[in-house]
Amino acid sequence: MALSPRPPAGLLRPGISRPPSLPGQLVGTEDALLQQLADSMLKEDCASELKVHLARSLPLPSNVNRPRIDLIVFVVNLHSKYSLRNVEDSLRHVDATFFLGKVGFLATGAGRESHCSIHRNTVVRLAHTYRSPLLFCDLEVEGFRATVAQRLVRMLQICAGHVPGVSALNLLSLLRSSENPALEDL
Repeated sequence: MALSPRPPAGLLRPGISRPPSLPGQLVGTEDALLQQLADSMLKEDCASELKVHLARSLPLPSNVNRPRIDLIVFVVNLHSKYSLRNVEDSLRHVDATFFLGKVGFLATGAGRESHCSIHRNTVVRLAHTYRSPLLFCDLEVEGFRATVAQRLVRMLQICAGHVPGVSALNLLSLLRSSENPALEDL
C-alpha cells in the first residue's frame, strides 16, 4: 500500500487548523452607516475569519445563499420612525432560538437627542421585550463607530462560542450597567 504524498484537500490534521469563521448579520435601513460599521468590524484584529452580512430587512430573499449566522444586530436610527418599524417587522422573521443570546440591538443617533423622532425608552423596551442587549452609539462619529465595532466583534466571538467560560446567554447580564434602567422602572 503506497502512502499518498498529500492529504486530501480540506482534511484537518492534528496541529493544522483553519481559523473558525464568525458570521454576523446587521439589519437596518441606513445602508451607508451599516457599511461603515461592517468595514470597522472587519478592521478589528480577530483570530477567526470575520464575515459581516448586511440586510435592509428580514426575511432574506429566497434567492440569497443563507450563511450560518451567530449574531443578528438590529440597528435602529433614532431619527427615523421607519427604521424602528422596519426592525419590528423584521423581528417576526427570526427563529425564537436566536433570542437565547444571539440577537442584539444598536440604537444610533442618540447624540443629537433634540432631533430624535423615537424616544430612547422605546428602544430600551424593545430590547427588554426580547431579552437582548442594547448598545447606543452615534455611527456617524468614527471614534464611536470603531468602539462599537470592537464590542460587536467581541459579542460575535462570544455568540460563536469562541470565548471560553462565557456563553451567549451571559451577554445580557455582562452588558448591563448600573446606569441602565431596571425592568421595573420602564
